Amino acid sequence: MGKQMNNSKERFSDRVENYVKYRPSYPIPAVEYLLGVLGCGADSVVADIGAGTGIFCALLLGRVKTVYVVEPNSNMLDAAKAALSGTPGFVPLHAPAEATGLPDGSADGITAAQAFHWFDPSGAKKEFARILKPGRRVGLIWNWRITDSGDFSRAYDELVPKYSKDYKEVNHHRLNDGDFRAFFRNGVYDRKDFPNSQYFDFEGIKGRLLSASYAPNPGQPGHEEMIAELMELFGKHNSGGRVEMRYRTEVYTGEV
Repeated sequence: MGKQMNNSKERFSDRVENYVKYRPSYPIPAVEYLLGVLGCGADSVVADIGAGTGIFCALLLGRVKTVYVVEPNSNMLDAAKAALSGTPGFVPLHAPAEATGLPDGSADGITAAQAFHWFDPSGAKKEFARILKPGRRVGLIWNWRITDSGDFSRAYDELVPKYSKDYKEVNHHRLNDGDFRAFFRNGVYDRKDFPNSQYFDFEGIKGRLLSASYAPNPGQPGHEEMIAELMELFGKHNSGGRVEMRYRTEVYTGEV
């Protein structure tokens, strides 16, 4: 996970608005399954690490007693605060995954949604083991965009790396079984998948693309060409003014 670690904590700073508006949430069955595996309920304390703008922790609040919302990017954490401050159990912390500042044994469970691939895995593993209560578990979750579910999804998947210079380096699917075995205790973990999807008009699919850290923003090389090609794809593949983006929500759980 090495090269992108130098700037990973700041690379979403100029994308917060699009991230809040256009990133997918997570299926409720996936949330309930994850909490069940973690053994967390109404009286539990969960640390949501790399919480970003609070998309996943919003689903935890109300299902557990306390959520420590740990995020190193101040702009993203501010967005989470704007959305969730005042919600019972919401405790924001400006800190990285590798040094949360939480007390030893303070968490009944740990979650990391769309975030683990940004962590230093050895540092995060050590920190997670420290803040978890003995015998408790970690849950890692991602929405993975399905790229072979139709003509639009295939065309979109061809467009993204064309204009995104470090797409392959920061895509979470560069992780493999070996990475998960190295992270989870004794190399043992469970995985379960859930279906998920979003429907977008053109402004929505443009915002979804620009929420990605690897997509060039306005004024950056390739931005205008990328948006023009996206508009062409949308015009060709939309149905009733919308396109569907399908995901596989992947949930990985185990002890550390």
